[in-house]
Amino acid sequence: MTTIVANCTLFDGVSGDMLPGRSLLIRDGRIAEIHDRPIASAAATVVDVAGRTVMPGLIDAHFHAYAAEVNLATLDRTRPELRALYARKALEDALQRGFTTVRDAAGGDLSLAVAIERGLIRGPRFFYSGLALSQTGGHGDMRGTGPDCGCGYCGSLTILADGVDEVRKAAREQLRLGATQIKLFLSGGVASPSDPYWMAQYCDDELRAAVHEAATRRTYVMAHAHTAEAAMRCIRNGVRSIEHATILDRATAEAVAAAEDVYAVPTLVTFRKLIDEGAALGLTPVSLAKTVEVEKHALRSLDLLHGAGARIGFGTDLLGPLMASQAEEFALRRQVQPAIDILRSATSVNAALLNQAGELGAIRPGYCADLLVVDGNPLDDVAVLARPERIMLVMKGGVVHKNILPA
Repeated sequence: MTTIVANCTLFDGVSGDMLPGRSLLIRDGRIAEIHDRPIASAAATVVDVAGRTVMPGLIDAHFHAYAAEVNLATLDRTRPELRALYARKALEDALQRGFTTVRDAAGGDLSLAVAIERGLIRGPRFFYSGLALSQTGGHGDMRGTGPDCGCGYCGSLTILADGVDEVRKAAREQLRLGATQIKLFLSGGVASPSDPYWMAQYCDDELRAAVHEAATRRTYVMAHAHTAEAAMRCIRNGVRSIEHATILDRATAEAVAAAEDVYAVPTLVTFRKLIDEGAALGLTPVSLAKTVEVEKHALRSLDLLHGAGARIGFGTDLLGPLMASQAEEFALRRQVQPAIDILRSATSVNAALLNQAGELGAIRPGYCADLLVVDGNPLDDVAVLARPERIMLVMKGGVVHKNILPA
């Protein structure tokens, strides 16, 4: 299949330039040629975008396909068939918003990846962690205080693993099931019922065991880490992707920037939406109070990371109905970051984080044809990406999944 995307203004995901008058030749799902003049091909389908912006498809590096509810503790009462349908909707909606790739940070599995690959779900490219690893009483331990029973459905996004041997086995099991990376929790969090957000979780030897197992599969560990202490433990023990990085000081931000091949993935929008809408959607008072405390530090930590020159990825971490606000992360970051850096985070930087540099995240010959047509200039107004009617076309692998361009 050959397509020409004609008469576009090109943002390639890397440079800070908008290049007018470009045309793209797309063949067999990849970008074959880019020209500053019209391309002629009798065999091609021509899509004239009338000068609109063409840019790489967006990448969300912190997504939760199975998180059907804001209160994650209720997932074990949701039948797996229903959870699968919720996941299908979450993935298909994300693609329609322009996210052509997502990295699932807990719970995503081989079934969803295969369903997308086979066309059963019209979703983004799907990189998944399998079940995230949590210590007993940690951020992934959603049990109540009553006695355990075996009568519920297995709805958890996490697996409890304590000690080096259990962590090693749990990591190996996720990798056996095709996980593209391993996820652990190194600090407390806001959604969990029993742990303060500042709590240190997992010992260094447990963490190193997971990092070792990931390395044997030539992949990496991503770690939930709100605090400076947790972020520093990530750096010392070989974690590649520091999730949230919410409560940092200047020294820690500089350490993240100085570390080799380490990324921070802030998730501002999830805190804002949980505060604004979480209570009405079942968020507990305990979780809401923790969210308020964590959010106080989030924007400053992003500012410190940006000022230090850290590699900053783009993630959202939204749950349930709040996923509709996925693209609102752009405007929140604009308070402290230039638009170009935010756009790179959501394209070329995230592609490198996912070990997909050369494949995704840029409009260049040889790359996968994952691209958007945007009615507006996101370098001037990055918030345009949060307006669905301005995302005129979404293409993944050369296949058009959304097209509202005028006929």
